[in-house]
Amino acid sequence: MNLSNSWAIAAKDFKTFRRKRTVIYTVVILPILLSVLFPVIIQFAGRSSGGIPAALLPKYLDSFAFFYVIIPAIIPAPIASYSIVGEKMERSLEPLLATPTTDGEILFGKSIAAFLPAIGATYGGAAIFMALMDAATHSRLGYYYFPNQEMAIILLLLAPLVALLSIELNVTASSRVNDVRSAGQIGSILFLPFLGIYLASEIGVITLNTNTLLIIAGVLAVLALAMFRVSTAVFRREEILTKWK
Repeated sequence: MNLSNSWAIAAKDFKTFRRKRTVIYTVVILPILLSVLFPVIIQFAGRSSGGIPAALLPKYLDSFAFFYVIIPAIIPAPIASYSIVGEKMERSLEPLLATPTTDGEILFGKSIAAFLPAIGATYGGAAIFMALMDAATHSRLGYYYFPNQEMAIILLLLAPLVALLSIELNVTASSRVNDVRSAGQIGSILFLPFLGIYLASEIGVITLNTNTLLIIAGVLAVLALAMFRVSTAVFRREEILTKWK
């Protein structure tokens, strides 16, 4: 694999994405909005009765932190889905597929173009979240809750794995449909299982501790590997060149 070809494809996609408002809004606004909203909720929830008791705060903080697993599931959807079917619709994919560039180089380049914005936005949002949440809870807890071991697992293991899985799912979807919206809708369903985990943690069904997060990471690693094989198998450049309308 020639990595320079993949980086050239990624650089081209970066330039294209800067002109797409949907991509910009998803990458920038979503992480910032959630990173500010959650500390505000903690700051003002139950204020009339003295606020959330210190003993309950860690449960809520861990649940809110899990949103930084959900964010990298959502952000790659419009990027990865557009990168193939969107270019096909705009007649800019065929020239790339007609070059000697291999399928692996193309998929890797397009994965880079979706992965880096997703992880950058997730890490940037998480930094804002942790700083604001520590400011909102330090007086009640008596210590700074973030960063901690669970957040490290979320950011260093879960977020990259989820982003990869989301990209692979969206690439697979965009390889089989003929419009961006359908590809994005199919790919965006990935966030639903993680939303279910978040809700389960809120009602006390599960606890998002180190062991639970590591188990989730192991499952995601297996799924990402399996989905990688699927995405490379369904990406058929000859079919895209000759049969897509």
